[in-house]
Amino acid sequence: MPRTDMPSGWDERTMLSTFLDYARATAVAKCAGLSDEESGNAPLPGSPLMTPGGVLSHLRWVEHWWLDVVFLGEADRGPWTDEDPDREMRIGAELPLARLVEEYEEQSARFRELVAAHDLRDLAKNPVRGGTHVTLGWILMHLIEETSRHNGHLDILRELTDGATGS
Repeated sequence: MPRTDMPSGWDERTMLSTFLDYARATAVAKCAGLSDEESGNAPLPGSPLMTPGGVLSHLRWVEHWWLDVVFLGEADRGPWTDEDPDREMRIGAELPLARLVEEYEEQSARFRELVAAHDLRDLAKNPVRGGTHVTLGWILMHLIEETSRHNGHLDILRELTDGATGS
């Protein structure tokens, strides 16, 4: 996944897609070089779910929720349950980091194709927040915000894990 925030064009779709890809690639870059053990380590006291692997898994499954479930109206295949609503964070701490990255990047490629095939004004099949049917453009903006916010968490987790900053 290339990491650039400079779009190849100035239309809304290209800019939104570029910034989402940039945020995705940043999340992956912040995890680069971590061992599987470090990826599953929770260095924040009182926050056992906040691991680099857990955050990456969460980002993957958040995109599934918004694009597959909300936008396309497909069945929810997410790992969460009523008993464990944060399960995607837990399993991310247990899975090999290379697998998490591979699944995230494969899904991102599929979602790039989905975005290219739809109008940004297309409404989601499933409503959210009080019955509102959001647009694909809104979903992309939300995913940019969500991924960027979690990149801040990854900054902190990475620095506490091995002192690395930047990326």
